[in-house]
Amino acid sequence: MKQFLKFVPVQLTFFLIIGILFGKYFNFQPIELLTIVVFLTLVLSLFYIRDIKNFHPSLTFTILVYLISFFLGISSITYKNQLNSQQHFSNNLEFTTNKTISGFIEIQKILKPTAYYTKYEAFVTQINNKKTVGKILVNIQKDSIETPLHVGDNLVVKTSFLTIKKPLNPHGFNYKKYLKTQQINHQIQLTKKQFLKLRNNGKTIKSIAAKIRSTINKSLKNNNFKNDELAVVNALLLGQKNSITRDLLVSYAGAGAIHILAVSGLHIGIILLLLTVIFKPLHYFKNGKNISTLIIILALWIYAIIAGLSPSVVRAVTMFTALTIGMQLIQRSNVYNTLVISMFFLLLFNPFYLFEVGFQLSYLAVFSIVWIQPMLYNFWKPKFWFPKKIWQLFTVSIAAQIGVLPLSLFYFHQFPGLFFLSNLVIIPFLGFILIAGFVVITLSVLEILPHYLGDSYVYIIQQMNHFVAWISNQHYFIIKNISFSLLLMLAFYAFIFFSGKWIEKKVYIRFVLVLISLMLIQSIFIFEKYKLQTTNEFIIFNRSKSTIVGARNGNQFLVYSNDSLNQNHAPLKDYLIGTGVQEKFQIKTPAKFYKFKNEIILVVDSLGVFDFKTFKPSIILLQNSPKINLERLLKTLQPKLLIADGSNYKSYVARWKETCIKNNTPFHSTMQKGAYIFN
Repeated sequence: MKQFLKFVPVQLTFFLIIGILFGKYFNFQPIELLTIVVFLTLVLSLFYIRDIKNFHPSLTFTILVYLISFFLGISSITYKNQLNSQQHFSNNLEFTTNKTISGFIEIQKILKPTAYYTKYEAFVTQINNKKTVGKILVNIQKDSIETPLHVGDNLVVKTSFLTIKKPLNPHGFNYKKYLKTQQINHQIQLTKKQFLKLRNNGKTIKSIAAKIRSTINKSLKNNNFKNDELAVVNALLLGQKNSITRDLLVSYAGAGAIHILAVSGLHIGIILLLLTVIFKPLHYFKNGKNISTLIIILALWIYAIIAGLSPSVVRAVTMFTALTIGMQLIQRSNVYNTLVISMFFLLLFNPFYLFEVGFQLSYLAVFSIVWIQPMLYNFWKPKFWFPKKIWQLFTVSIAAQIGVLPLSLFYFHQFPGLFFLSNLVIIPFLGFILIAGFVVITLSVLEILPHYLGDSYVYIIQQMNHFVAWISNQHYFIIKNISFSLLLMLAFYAFIFFSGKWIEKKVYIRFVLVLISLMLIQSIFIFEKYKLQTTNEFIIFNRSKSTIVGARNGNQFLVYSNDSLNQNHAPLKDYLIGTGVQEKFQIKTPAKFYKFKNEIILVVDSLGVFDFKTFKPSIILLQNSPKINLERLLKTLQPKLLIADGSNYKSYVARWKETCIKNNTPFHSTMQKGAYIFN
């Protein structure tokens, strides 16, 4: 039994994850899943009862356990998916997208604003007098609201519910896919006349936590905390990153210190260490160890609630709750199993965490530190305290970076070369910054914060920001625009895993697996290079009030545009990274017509010239809102496709679309359907 239990958490979590992935891509009826899980559990119980006196897990028993875990994964994502609920607002009989609907919503979360909109995450509580469930993205024009909304505010709205669009250009950030992991599939856009603010009931945990954070922010502003310093304090201590400016985010990302701005395992670990020291005296009393553990866990979760119960906070607190129980209540807990158990229950509670980048990065970082750091540390063992601590911090930073590097390159396409320097300088002082921050916040709320203490803390935050900005400005050490595919990421993780196993125990078979993984990486590089050089495409991108046309021939990419562009401009940057085209990039003046394979594409611009007798185009590209008689154009040229790009007026595009439908001519608007790609 001990041998069986040794790896049970890892195996159960593995099959739970497989079940979640299976449940995401295949639809199941909840009643069917409930029947299967209950049936398998009953059969498992009968096997256990039969052999209870001399229990030894048979193959059948083990398979049943794995099957239950697998179907639990399917069940968790099926039951948690709000779209499967009959009460979800989109399943309401009266719900139709793009049709004006009356409803009630409650603000759940304040999101980062854009130049024109304040953005919120809200819960739809009622549609046309019927109670509903479901989350929605709310966009309110900035000139439509005098004071910002707060968590817990209720609104009555009368507007169209819109589906969230996919990226309009190839390889662009898929905001629709990201929001889907948050269970948000629709959005509304509100002007002043389309909503009415009702009273905030203020009774939910989230609204109470938001009020506590608001009180803290007001008190800090009264103590001369400026925008950037206040934004960092909110991120470091309160888990709120909405007020961080883009420049500050870019600096921390470029310095490889972006993880510092999110309340994560690093921050919770420091808080746990502090709480353990504070409540250590309780261990000398009867049951003191158990009492201190309960107090520490309670304190961690109260902090998580105040920090807004964001995924990173919930993840970190759950992880360290499991570690706290393991350290203080179990004599010899396996740290790997403890981490996996926390992952199991997190995914069981919310299977959508699995698809969040933060979840993936945090667990990879922690596992890498636990597994890889001791191996790195053993390469050199300093004799003296100071170099020993520096080496320890350095190996922790390197181990975490090894674990997250392939995934980071896959998602973010850049590598901060000086990450170890920022971590070596900031992390030793992070504990002090956090503790001092809690003291400053407490004294500030109590209105007894001495000016010199508040000013000193502001100065520390300023110097940290300046140091991070200085590292980020060392551009030669930041490798950007790295094209890194899913296959490459998986191959690199195979190489890291087999290399680590070989370092642990240098046996022949493990060395062979290291070589095989290296050969796999080389094979993928060769395959992707071949694919890159043999792919030809012609792309009409979507860009508001502008025309961008791209012609790709293998690794050569020509861009036709009148705008002053370079390869760092969207949407070109996304396309170049996504395809791996990096070597030959050129911008040319737009032409009057293009030829791609057997297709001739005629450009009809604001001059409205289209009557060419020397050739007959098969495709028409309308740009810069030409004032033309489209009926005449279609009869004269008889194109098989008409494309309107983002440089045209929306009213023109709507009229052209109707004309094309009337004449049975296929019509493609890049503003509505995204870029058009010939390949």
